[in-house]
Amino acid sequence: MSKLRITYKKSMIGYAKDQKDTILSFGLRKLGHSVVKPDNPSMRGMIFKVRHLVVVEEVGDEVTA
Repeated sequence: MSKLRITYKKSMIGYAKDQKDTILSFGLRKLGHSVVKPDNPSMRGMIFKVRHLVVVEEVGDEVTA
C-alpha cells in the first residue's frame, strides 16, 4: 500500500474550525512539519478539505527500521 507525506505549509489562522481540526488530526503541529500517512479514501477526503494548507507527495513503501 502506498503512503502519502503530508507537509503543513500555510497557517490555519482565519480558517474554519473544522479545517483546523483536520490539520490537528493529521498530527501536524508547526508549519513545515511532515507526517506520513497511508493512502486510502478517508485520508484523501481529509486532504481534499485542507488542500490549500498542505503539500502532499506520494512516497514509496520504504522500510524504516
